[in-house]
Amino acid sequence: MSPTPHRETGTTRRTFLAGTAAVAGAAALGASPAGASEPVRAAAALSTDVHIFYYPWYGSPKINGSYRHWPQGGLTPPNGISSDFYPTLGPYDSADRDGAVTQHMNWMRQAGTGVLVTSWWGRDSYEDRLSRILLDVANAHGLKVAWHIEPYSGRTAASVADDVRYINTTYGSHPGYYRDAAHGNRNAFYVFQSLNITDWAPIEAVKSQGIVLTQTTDVSKAAHFGGMYTYDGIAAASLPDWSGVDRFCTANGLVWSPSFGPGYIDDRAVPGNTTPTVERANGATYDRVWQHTLTSGATGKPPAWVSITSFNEWHEGSQIEPATANPPAGLPYQSYNGAYGTTGAAAERAYLDRTQYWVQRYVAARAAR
Repeated sequence: MSPTPHRETGTTRRTFLAGTAAVAGAAALGASPAGASEPVRAAAALSTDVHIFYYPWYGSPKINGSYRHWPQGGLTPPNGISSDFYPTLGPYDSADRDGAVTQHMNWMRQAGTGVLVTSWWGRDSYEDRLSRILLDVANAHGLKVAWHIEPYSGRTAASVADDVRYINTTYGSHPGYYRDAAHGNRNAFYVFQSLNITDWAPIEAVKSQGIVLTQTTDVSKAAHFGGMYTYDGIAAASLPDWSGVDRFCTANGLVWSPSFGPGYIDDRAVPGNTTPTVERANGATYDRVWQHTLTSGATGKPPAWVSITSFNEWHEGSQIEPATANPPAGLPYQSYNGAYGTTGAAAERAYLDRTQYWVQRYVAARAAR
């Protein structure tokens, strides 16, 4: 059975809208207001401090023998998929090395996101078996691969420690394997829904082998971890006060990797849900959360890492991967038309271009401190 997509926390249906504050905030770092046209940019900045969550869990009849993940919610691909947007590549296969995977790496390179954090559901899982494809193609494009350890069946603190050892042993010699020189040449292991486990003492044994990050802003839950992150794009849209987390991580030698994204909607993938929607507001939301993240720390310096939710979590509508401006008939799909004043093909790639815009500003802001 396919693993279910991430679920953000929310009890009532509500919608977040980005307003004029987003434009003012973006202007503070020299950004063009949402709605202003921007040229397509070459990949002038590629930062391995900018991480982006990546999902290799999709399948198609062409390679997998059947659709995987795309039918979630009772949909029938190829025209009906479990997303409120429709990818320009159609319902692709995550094992399509020379097709979808190569195109994804090209796009991430264009966006300037130097590290993809791959969703991983345990050893010998569907996602694990695709890891070498990701590493090979990422490396060919100058990108690195980190790991998002998901709540697979039977996951414990001890099994996560074993996962770190397994991943290091199995993939650690690959040139596409991420190692952060600023933090002991260790890879990053983000642990989704880490609060489901109360005692994380077993991961102390692998601190020298990897930076294991807990998904929370509650600093009382950070014992034994090497860092903290949020993943939650809904919470990020409310511009939370992260200064305390930043201060705690700095004081305790932890890596702080705040997460944010361009929007959120999972209506089609999870029929009848009550999770909030975060409207993209033609890009204003994305500008707003980027600006907040770069200026929200207690130290006056942008965080060591930032983590974008997401490249291709289509079920939750948080993706920056291009969505077609002309989706197939049958179901109503949203598009990026209007994002940063663009339409058509330019709009399809608008969030890639805007990500690169902000990556450049992140790199410059860190260099200036």
